[in-house]
Amino acid sequence: MLEQFFSESEVNAKLVERKSRTNESTDKKNQRILLSGPSHSGKTSLLLQFAYNCARETSATVVFLCKRNNFEKNPPFLPQDVDPSSEIFERVHIKYIEDDEGIRKYFAAFHMHSNFPRAVILDDFCEFFDEGKCREKYGQARGCDVAMVRTLALCCDAINHANDKLPSTESCKLLISDSHIGDTPRLLYIYQRWLPCILTVNAHDGFTFTLKISNLPDKPKIGSYAKYSTALQYLTLVEMQSK
Repeated sequence: MLEQFFSESEVNAKLVERKSRTNESTDKKNQRILLSGPSHSGKTSLLLQFAYNCARETSATVVFLCKRNNFEKNPPFLPQDVDPSSEIFERVHIKYIEDDEGIRKYFAAFHMHSNFPRAVILDDFCEFFDEGKCREKYGQARGCDVAMVRTLALCCDAINHANDKLPSTESCKLLISDSHIGDTPRLLYIYQRWLPCILTVNAHDGFTFTLKISNLPDKPKIGSYAKYSTALQYLTLVEMQSK
């Protein structure tokens, strides 16, 4: 799974033996993923490389949902061997959404797609929820939690519907990122119900990080990790251990 977040040539250079991405990508057990880590740890760069890899492997599209201001203010880094003008990025559709209502509107109409995307990626999930507006809308102090649960439920129902309709050789993934301080994702009690695959990023310094698998439904790859750097404004894989 971790291989999906880095360039193929770098992964091949770091791992002598590895399972093919194709076998992993069609496993419908692991289609809903949370990527959580500190702010400014290259999460958006990981998401964009994940989108590129998904689009490269098939002719299907990938949808990347994000806030315009966040994406343009802190543009993601690519690996050195990935051409930003590649035609593959034409199949990565970046859609700007400003609030949680925009997310729900997108997924409420998801069943109307004639061709489902290869993946839907949602960057900085919590950033879409305004605590004051959620409290007012739901009439309770934890209105933000309520809004998040309802939104996640709708997202997951849409992805499950797509995977039910797709042939067994194809799948549609949901990848959501969030920021946390410390060692574990914030609001884990909410996320773990809807997103069974949890990946976390730990910071070593301002430019070097470790991506690891914290939870999987069938537990086979716990202990796998990838160390990466953004020091030179590239997403660079430094070391990888796949179990």
